[in-house]
Amino acid sequence: MKLIIGLGNPGKKYEHTRHNIGWDAVEHCLSVVGLTGKKFTENKKFQSEVAEAIVDGEKVLFVHPLTFMNESGRAVLALKQFYKLDIADMLIVHDDMDFAVGEMAFTKKAGDAGHHGVASIQEIFDTTTIPRLRLGIGRPVASIPKEDFVLQKFPVDEKDIVKKTIHSAISAIKDWTILGIDKAMNKWNGV
Repeated sequence: MKLIIGLGNPGKKYEHTRHNIGWDAVEHCLSVVGLTGKKFTENKKFQSEVAEAIVDGEKVLFVHPLTFMNESGRAVLALKQFYKLDIADMLIVHDDMDFAVGEMAFTKKAGDAGHHGVASIQEIFDTTTIPRLRLGIGRPVASIPKEDFVLQKFPVDEKDIVKKTIHSAISAIKDWTILGIDKAMNKWNGV
C-alpha cells in the first residue's frame, strides 16, 4: 500500500496558490488512475480528505491533510499508524522555492529548507529520510515576504507552466508508485 500526500492549506482562500501546488497535483492524480469525477472524502480520524485507488495492482491513498500546513505531521502520523506503513511507502508532494516554476525533483533525504509542512512531518517522524516530490514555485522579489509570496495565486504568465508541471508531476507520482524512489529519481530528476 502507498500513501501520497499533497501538502496545502484547506479552504477556498488558499485554492490554487503557490503553497497548494502539491495539493493540486495530488488532486489531479485521480483522473490519471481512472477516478475522474471522484471526490476526496473527509475523514475526521485522519484530519484529512482521502481518495482511494488501485495503481498497478496496489492500493494507493491520495491525501489532502485538513490541518493547516504547519500541522501536516499530525495528519500524516495518524494515517501511517493506522495503516502500519513504512516511511518508504509515503510520498510527500509539496511546493519548493528552491526550484523555478516548472522545475521539479524527487528527494529521499533532505532537510525542510524552511517549508513548515515538511518541517512538521520531519519533526513528528524524527527523520529527514522521507520520499518527497518537490514542485518549483520560484522565489519572491526582494520586497515580498516569503509568507505572502507562497499564498499568492500564480500570475497569468505562469499558469501554462504550472499546468504542464502538474501534468508531469502526475506521471512522476505514478512512476514512484510503481518503480520506487530510486528509479523515479533517475527518470525524473533533471528533466
